[in-house]
Amino acid sequence: MDIIELPIQFEYEGQPYYIYPSLIVSGEELTLVDTGYPTFMPLIEKKILELGYDPLNLKNIIITHYDDDHIGALYDFVEKYPSVTVIASEVETPSISGLVKSERLIQAEALLVDMSAEEQASGEEFVQLLKNLRHVPVNQTVREGEWILNGKCQVIATPGHTSGHISLYFAELSSVITGDAAVNQENELAVANPQYCLELASAEESLERLKALQARTYYCFHEGKLGF
Repeated sequence: MDIIELPIQFEYEGQPYYIYPSLIVSGEELTLVDTGYPTFMPLIEKKILELGYDPLNLKNIIITHYDDDHIGALYDFVEKYPSVTVIASEVETPSISGLVKSERLIQAEALLVDMSAEEQASGEEFVQLLKNLRHVPVNQTVREGEWILNGKCQVIATPGHTSGHISLYFAELSSVITGDAAVNQENELAVANPQYCLELASAEESLERLKALQARTYYCFHEGKLGF
C-alpha cells in the first residue's frame, strides 16, 4: 500500500492555489480521499493519469468531512464511476447524503447576519454555492477506531473543523491523512482555517491527537504533506 499526494492547481481571483487530495494505492485498487471543488473531477483524473494510475481502478472515495472543497466533485465521480464505494463518518453521512442541512451551510447563513454591506455579496455567494452542492448516498459509514481498507487504515475521529471530521492513520506506513484537521504551516502542523472551525477547542484537541501519533508523514489537504 502507498499514499500518493495529488497536487491540484487552480486559479481564484487571478491567483494560483493548490489543494492536495490523497490517492491510496493498494495493488490495482485505488481509493481517493476527498474530491475537491465542484468541476474538479477532470483535474483529479488528469493528475491520477499523469502519476501512472488508471481512474477506472477507483474502488473507494473517502470523505473526511462536509465542505465544498472536499465533497464538491463527489457527485460527478459517482456518476462516472457508479461502482465506487463512498465512505464517510456516521456524523457527516446525513449531510453528505443530503438528508439534513450541513453544519457549514448553517454556519454560513448565520454569519450573513453580522456581515457588512461589503461582505454581503461574497457571503451570499458562498451560501448559494453550498446550497448548489449535489449529494449522493454514503455506502459505508465508519466510526472512531475502525479499521478499513483491508485492515491497513484506522479511522481517527478529529472533530472541530466539523463535528464529524475524520482523519486516516496508516500504522505500517507511519502516515496520516489529516483532511482539514491539520495544515502544513511553515513545516509545522497547525489547525487548518481556525476561523471556520465549528468548535476551535475541539479542533485544537484533535490536532494534538494527530501529533501524538508521531507519524513520519502527514498528508494535509491544504499546503501539502509534511515529513519528519
